[in-house]
Amino acid sequence: MPDPKPTIDTDLVRRLVNAQFPQWRHLPVSPVTFGGWDNRTFHLGNDMTLRLPSAAPYALQVEKEHRWLPRLAPLLPLPIPVPLTMGEPGEGYPWHWSVYRWIDGETAKTAEIADRPRRGRSGQVPHCAPADRSGGRAARGPAQFLPRRIAERV
Repeated sequence: MPDPKPTIDTDLVRRLVNAQFPQWRHLPVSPVTFGGWDNRTFHLGNDMTLRLPSAAPYALQVEKEHRWLPRLAPLLPLPIPVPLTMGEPGEGYPWHWSVYRWIDGETAKTAEIADRPRRGRSGQVPHCAPADRSGGRAARGPAQFLPRRIAERV
């Protein structure tokens, strides 16, 4: 059974990149300043980032992100990370992992949000269009706990 919390460091990331994406082996690898809790995040050169789940429960997010982020990105007013490729388990690391295009900016945790979008009567940001949910999982849990307008659609 794999270690529930593998050691994720620059050496592991370098081995994974060298083994699976040799076209990027010349690029420097360095940890981002705030790497998160669910994933350990590293710069790959100046234009990419690598995200490796830090524990088994978080590993389930990788395939969801690869499926949904490209669909959501064109519907949103701000750029979001869109996966470039998915890495395989290897080099002692037990889960799939992701390579993304790096988006410059400040970490949301520390960035001051000066211009919040106005919300419509439904509470949604007005310029967000509904996404195609085909292939997605149905909402779970008793519908009685959902707002009526949502419960009627699930």
